[in-house]
Amino acid sequence: MTAGTGIRALSDTAHTQATLGKAAAENFPVAPAFLPRAWRDGLTAVYGYARLVDDIGDGDLAPGGRDAALLGLDPAAAEDRLALLDAFEADLQRVFATTGAGPRHPLLRALQPVVRAHALTPEPFLGLIEANRQDQRVTRYATYQDLLDYCELSANPVGRLVLSITGTSTPERIRRSDEICTALQIVEHLQDVAEDLGRDRIYLPAQDMRRFHVSEAELAAPTAGAAVRSLIAYEAERARHLLDEGTPLVGSVHGRLRLLLAGFVGGGHAALRAISAAGFDVLPGPPKPTKTGLLREVAAVLRPMPRKG
Repeated sequence: MTAGTGIRALSDTAHTQATLGKAAAENFPVAPAFLPRAWRDGLTAVYGYARLVDDIGDGDLAPGGRDAALLGLDPAAAEDRLALLDAFEADLQRVFATTGAGPRHPLLRALQPVVRAHALTPEPFLGLIEANRQDQRVTRYATYQDLLDYCELSANPVGRLVLSITGTSTPERIRRSDEICTALQIVEHLQDVAEDLGRDRIYLPAQDMRRFHVSEAELAAPTAGAAVRSLIAYEAERARHLLDEGTPLVGSVHGRLRLLLAGFVGGGHAALRAISAAGFDVLPGPPKPTKTGLLREVAAVLRPMPRKG
């Protein structure tokens, strides 16, 4: 190995670690240490993929065009999100190819052995790319159903991948997982109203904004008025209902996977509690749960439900 190759490898490692390090800011644990090593490696690789495709779609890549270069593009193309997503999809195809040199980007190289070990299919990965393409074309959602359709691409594939990596997929578990993942996506949208508006995106259904008499200008205010707070409370209750509908998934599995899934659900509830504690005023910045609050909610999810009768 030449000196130049070694420096580049070290640079790529630091670059990918910076992307993976964003897991600490999520509402729920991504790949906690109590999981078996194979699961942790798989979930970390999936998170790296999902985080990178979201960073492309949001324009949050590290400056300098390194990711564009890793995907085979001129670094000057780093501002062309659709071109980057196309190149990213081409590199994803190399993950599933049985011949050829393999993927170019180190995060996709890390994904390849996970795909092979768990016989993962391209569909959930392609869904995440398509969601980010949609983000470049669609900046407003007319109805709640339109938002649910977006979550089918942007969120639900992640839960399906978790079930595939842990070998626990069934049609019923997938249905419950979709409810949880959609809820978590909606919660994140509620936390990030101001940030999303800064990107000229609104994930609050226009139909609901009209119902609560909320204008786009009101979403740009430093703090939320009564109408905005009422709207956020309404959407938060919808997310809570979805979480409750999906929670039986946790009881359908055992051991460490049960604890992981309880972490996802508890993280959603903790974030909703933080939104409520802020008086549903999400405009100054995203309300975030405390670690104590997260642990309390996870314990509540794990607590056996009392039997009726």
